[in-house]
Formats: sequence, structure tokens, C-alpha cells
Amino acid sequence: MPMKSVDATVSGFDSVFEKFRSDAPNNKANLILFLADKDPSTSLNCVRAEPVIYKKLEASADDVAVLRAYVGDRPTWRNPQHPWRLDSRFKLTGVPTLVRWDWQNDAVKARLEDHEAHLEHKIDALLSA
Repeated sequence: MPMKSVDATVSGFDSVFEKFRSDAPNNKANLILFLADKDPSTSLNCVRAEPVIYKKLEASADDVAVLRAYVGDRPTWRNPQHPWRLDSRFKLTGVPTLVRWDWQNDAVKARLEDHEAHLEHKIDALLSA
């Protein structure tokens, strides 16, 4: 099945997240991938994790929805008052962070932090959680 993706920034996140949540029952897995803004030299957000994550998600036989949430540039993300650092739903500490969203409980079901988001076996476990 194709991976469905939608993008959001901090400023537009709430409306995109509402749509993501309303579509969630139609998918086997609903993931939120928190990323830094794209690096102009690579056109990737995270050179190590992003290609591995997309490879695993695109290879999935299940319907997978991904909300790519861009945290902003480095100075914006480093601000301790960044909204997603303070948001009790996400409690971000690093990027990339890959979150499995449990639509039935409207909460994070499982997560991979920045130091593990590139590990294929952990991505597989997150998808099957």
C-alpha cells in the first residue's frame, strides 16, 4: 500500500493534526515524524534517519499515514520554549523523532527518539506495535 504523507509546520500544525486524527481510523499505522527544516545542501532533514525511515514505511504492506512535522531551523528548535518541547502530548527532546499515534486513545503509543530513529529493526517494531 502506498504511504500517505502530509506536512505541517508549527504555525499550521493544529489544523493539519486535526485532519490527520480524523483520517487515522482508515490506516493500520499513524505516524508523526518530527523533523528539522531541510538542509539546503542535502535536501533532507536528517541525512542518517530520513532515508531509512522512508524506505521502511514505503515497503510496508499496510496502510501507513505519516504527518511530517517540521520543527523549524536550528535556532528555532534549540529554543527551550519551542511549542513541541512543551506540548504534553509529544514532549520532544530531539529530532528526528518518530511517533506512533494511537487514534483510539488520542495519545502517543510508541516512539523512536533521535538516537534510534535510523535503526531498521526499531522502525519495524514501531510499525508492528
